[in-house]
Amino acid sequence: MSKFRFALSNIESRQEGIIESDSFTDAVFALGKHVSVHKGDRLEIGVNGFPPAHFECVGSINPNEPMWMPSSQAAA
Repeated sequence: MSKFRFALSNIESRQEGIIESDSFTDAVFALGKHVSVHKGDRLEIGVNGFPPAHFECVGSINPNEPMWMPSSQAAA
């Protein structure tokens, strides 16, 4: 399992942590089950040694399944 470092931020707050997962996709999916995500939230996620990927929440399928779109690093 890999350890993915993440930072979830919005206008009011920033949460940071580590999530363990077998794949990047599984880590992003699991994140929505462990932290509260809302439309407009920004996510930085990656593993040590590589630059993080940047995403913005554009909505949700249900409360535990946010939909992410890639965002530019400058916007995060």
